[in-house]
Amino acid sequence: MDCFYASCERLREPALREEPVVVGMGYEAGETFGAVATASYEAREYGVESAQPISQALERLPRAAEATAEGNESESGSESESETDADTVGHYRPVDLEFYREVAGEVKEILHDSADVVREVSIDEAYLDVTDRTSWDRGPDGERTLAEGYARHVKQRIAREVGVPASVGVASNMSTAKIASDHDKPDGLVVVEPGRVAEFLAPLPVESVHGIGPVTADRLGEMGIETAGGLADADPAELRSAFGSRGPELRDRARGVDDREVTPTGRPKSLSRESAFAEATESAAEKRERVAALAADVASRAQNRGATYRTIGIKAVLPPYDINTRERSLSGPVDDPDLVESVALELLAEFEDDAVRKLGVRVSNLSFADGEQARLDGWEGAETAEDAETAEAAGDGGRRSDERDGRRRAGRPSGRGQASLDQFDESE
Repeated sequence: MDCFYASCERLREPALREEPVVVGMGYEAGETFGAVATASYEAREYGVESAQPISQALERLPRAAEATAEGNESESGSESESETDADTVGHYRPVDLEFYREVAGEVKEILHDSADVVREVSIDEAYLDVTDRTSWDRGPDGERTLAEGYARHVKQRIAREVGVPASVGVASNMSTAKIASDHDKPDGLVVVEPGRVAEFLAPLPVESVHGIGPVTADRLGEMGIETAGGLADADPAELRSAFGSRGPELRDRARGVDDREVTPTGRPKSLSRESAFAEATESAAEKRERVAALAADVASRAQNRGATYRTIGIKAVLPPYDINTRERSLSGPVDDPDLVESVALELLAEFEDDAVRKLGVRVSNLSFADGEQARLDGWEGAETAEDAETAEAAGDGGRRSDERDGRRRAGRPSGRGQASLDQFDESE
């Protein structure tokens, strides 16, 4: 789904169509902290991005209501100046997850009606296996494949019956279909026939390959690998040396090789979020603000899935690529967003004086059993661990999706992967 939260807001406020829309928290009266959950493509033109502090978003794109109020208070100014102000304001809306779930439910009904196997990745992204419903044969016109026609049918059903736009990628494997779905947003439809996979992938920037985020892309760039084609031609031994077993896997995806089956979604073992800074920062305030937003997002996703957790952890990537993880175990499973934030910030204190390139927050040892959560009177079995692995989470253009779940507390956004938010994959 394209900028799903913003699309939902436009669904109930048609006047917002083609206007800059920012969904997040922190701009209401009395709130002092917040971040962007998702921004429409129009808002992104002003530099507004997902996971961005709301204060920064407001600097780049003033809130429409505020701009109007300021205009009413002013006794001077020409009509042309007012028109200019109207062109440079954004429409800010708070996260309304209950409404977004209702819309997502309508979309998912169409998806499950359109495929026998559906893997729901998040509130706004899914894989469909339609092998038994269509084929790569050409239609009567001899130009379009039946697979393209079927994808167009699904896409049009979503637009017609639900009223929100979707971008669809069609390919013979999961990773290529994912790349195709991100290739022509918004409202795109990209079909990659089996014989054209390598040709399609080769010129794309290496970060387009599913599973490659900014840190890995930078490291590949230092190795002289800038495109998917360059990664496909790279020495497997060199990639393994640099990235472990993940290196050859990324090379396979760049070659269009991916033998994973689309399986119905299972319950994850952990939920996590990552976000990279444009440049490594030593600012304690910036690091704390980012971790607080990520912690709130992760906790909200856990709430949305009905999950409790026993372990809370962070990930800190120090220049050049020094990956560190720290975690703390609790005495029992909890559902406590404030606790996630406080523990994450305590763990972050170790890196207070370090330049940090990327941060992440994770909750793990999940439990989906109904019943009361543990009552915590203190820590039990607290532990700290450092993880030297170089694995980096897959980024999602939707999303990842937009990716994304959970109502925002204390002025922070929810939403998996909306647009620019870097993230861990959910561990299955």
